[in-house]
Amino acid sequence: MLIDGFGRKHDYLRVSVTERCNFRCQYCMPQKPFSWVPKENLLSYEDMFKFIKVGIDEGIKKVRITGGEPLIRDNLDYFIKLISDYKNDIDLALTTNAYLLPQMAQKLKDAGLKRINISLDTLNKDRAEKIAQKDVLGTVLKGIEKAKEVGLKIKINCVPLKGINDIDIIDVLEFGKKNFFPVRYIEFMENSFAKTTAKGLNSNEILEIISKKYKNIEKVPRDTSSPAQYYKLEDGYEFGIIEPHKDDFCSSCNRIRLTAEGFLIPCLYFEDAMSIKDAIRANDVEKAAEILKKVLQNKPEKNRWSNKSDNEVSQRAFYETGG
Repeated sequence: MLIDGFGRKHDYLRVSVTERCNFRCQYCMPQKPFSWVPKENLLSYEDMFKFIKVGIDEGIKKVRITGGEPLIRDNLDYFIKLISDYKNDIDLALTTNAYLLPQMAQKLKDAGLKRINISLDTLNKDRAEKIAQKDVLGTVLKGIEKAKEVGLKIKINCVPLKGINDIDIIDVLEFGKKNFFPVRYIEFMENSFAKTTAKGLNSNEILEIISKKYKNIEKVPRDTSSPAQYYKLEDGYEFGIIEPHKDDFCSSCNRIRLTAEGFLIPCLYFEDAMSIKDAIRANDVEKAAEILKKVLQNKPEKNRWSNKSDNEVSQRAFYETGG
């Protein structure tokens, strides 16, 4: 069992397979050149899998594949099959912008992927292009349809930004309701790599917009295994809000992150990390397990987004870790 210094149990591993992305979203990496880390700097799928086995053997029950955009890395289905074959009841999920899903969804499903979270910030073509700096919406919607067709369970992630896609909050909710997809709104996490003018909406502002159409929104008792607080509409449909700015957001954190270059990230806000690359490449899994436990013991109690100062901006590059 993996326990941090504050007694929190960790059973959720997020694995970033690449920092590369085919979008340049305003809230993530709008000015980053289209470049990539040299292949020799990245952990191979086989080396990542060695560490994942360590995590599973220590109590990890959920593995999520992230990026950058994970579908950019070749042969991702092979990596997913390694994990699924090792423990076929593992909660194996992936987060993607869906742009490459039309040609990849069936392969991912066949490899053992169970669930998929898809970023959909708007259903308006022009606003989607403004956010991603690329004409993406038509292909993303085809990717969502293909994932649904092959039987992947789907959640929709939406990051509302003031003056950009806040007008689309209800449209995205309606899309989720129509397709029976849970929608999760994610409060924009201020970071030094985002566009400086980007401003997010907090949970109260999101709820206020939704309540203009839907009355009697009911707060659902919190599932501490999820980062989202869920809410229920009168017809029973549930949507979530991920609230990193709330004081209690970190109290039940169960997540640890591995980057493509082999760094273990204990907290999404802070830059603290330790590398398991050398240990894994030397097949010293015991050393890697020791590093994992040390990272957990050094994990901070909470992020700083919950501070009320407007100056709290993370230096974290989210394209290296996923969300």
